[in-house]
Order: sequence, then C-alpha cells, then structure tokens
Amino acid sequence: MKLSVHGREVYAYTGGKPFDPGLPCVVFVHGAMTDHGNFGLLARWYAHHGWSVLAPDLPGHMRSAGPALASVEAMADWLLALLDAAGVERAALAGHSLGSLVVLEAAARAPDRATHLVMLGTAVPMPVPEALLALGKTDPLAAIDRVVMFSFSTLAAKPSYPGPGVWLRGAGRALMRQVFAQAKDPLLFHTDFAACNNYRNGLAAAQRVRCPASLVLGQVDQMTWTKGAETVAAALKAEVQTVPAGHFLMQECPDGVLNALRKALT
Repeated sequence: MKLSVHGREVYAYTGGKPFDPGLPCVVFVHGAMTDHGNFGLLARWYAHHGWSVLAPDLPGHMRSAGPALASVEAMADWLLALLDAAGVERAALAGHSLGSLVVLEAAARAPDRATHLVMLGTAVPMPVPEALLALGKTDPLAAIDRVVMFSFSTLAAKPSYPGPGVWLRGAGRALMRQVFAQAKDPLLFHTDFAACNNYRNGLAAAQRVRCPASLVLGQVDQMTWTKGAETVAAALKAEVQTVPAGHFLMQECPDGVLNALRKALT
C-alpha cells in the first residue's frame, strides 16, 4: 500500500490482505539498513488472523521516498503521521532495534494512540561503537559485513527464514546491501546507526508510556547490551521474553518470535 506522509510517498506492506482501518491494527517498524521484509512472517500471520497490518519502509529505505530521517524523534513523529495517513486512531506498535526506539518514542509522544508496545532486539540507550560509525562513512559495505557478522548467534545458523534452505547470513547481508544501493545515499548506514547512538530520551519516554509493554530479546544478542534491555524493561514494567537467537531474531528464530509476539499482543 502506498501513502503520502509529509508530502512524500511511503510504502507499507499489509501482510497480503487489503488494509482495513476498522480492524485492530499492528504496526511493525524495521531496524537500521533493512526494510519491511524483516517482518514478513509476523505481518502475514497478523493480517490473516483478524488484524490490519502496516509494515512501512522508513523514509529513504527501499520503496519509501527519502531523505532518511536523522533522529529517533523525527521518525516517531513520522510514524504518528503515517497512522493519520492510514486513518488509524490506535494501534499496537512493534519495532526491531532502531525501530524499537522509534515505537517507544511514538508511544510516549501519543500515549493514547498505542494499545501495546513491543520492543524486539532492543536496549536503552543503544550505543554504537565509534569505530563502526566511522566505518559507515568511509566503507559502508564493510560496515554492513561487520553488523551481519555480529547479528547472528552462530556461524552456521539453521537455514530457515523466510523458507527452508535460505542462508541467513547471506540473506541479511544481501538485504542491507540492497537497501544501501536503492537509497543512493552514501551516508545512509551512518545516518541510521547514529540515530540509535544519539537517542538519549528513551528512559524519560518510557515513563510516559501507558500501554502494556513487552520486550522480545535474543539470548545471544551481541549488538545490544543486556543492561540496557534490563533498564528499559524496568522503566516500562515490561514483560521480557527471550528466544534462542542473536540480534536478527526474527530471521534466526521466526516461530519463537511469533509466539512471543502473540503472547505480548494478547
């Protein structure tokens, strides 16, 4: 589905069903250097089980017009404008990594519009090593390889998502490179990861969230720090669920993440 947000075209995947704003809605927000496809299984399951689904590409990513937004706060405002454009008053908000910060900030800015908050692969704050930020400016393809290397729990993840036989590391690398190539923005990697690194409002935002909150974490996540997840979980009084995976938990443990999300949105 295509929408206009702030005068620019936005693509949102609806899970294979026509979007119906009259149904309960769940919004999935992807992480840095990825797109809506990271939520393919979750989006399709919810679209075929009584929900309306919006899984947008963030500005400057794949099918949504740029430029990319440079801060979590700007992305949260954009997300709320997306709900307006789709005719959605209230929705469950779920996000992965950078997207988890975006949905947190959106739920804090408009607490009456969030029915549930689910943060996947998250930590608050979410610091990014200076060396990775610098590499993202000078050699973004090498930076992508570095992220993929640390985003899975094993060198030989079981071939699975989105179907049997798929090489998870190779697919993750290919997606991030495709997002980078499509954007035609040499600083996209740095923009996304700097937004994570620079977000300082997370714990204050958590105090303003009114809806039920859940965290879904990879047990071997090397991209986010455990203390940061514990801190935001305490601030939100959130339920915490873990799955046997690294940072790209939706790919590495798709069924486990789906089951965790179903519990979180009950």
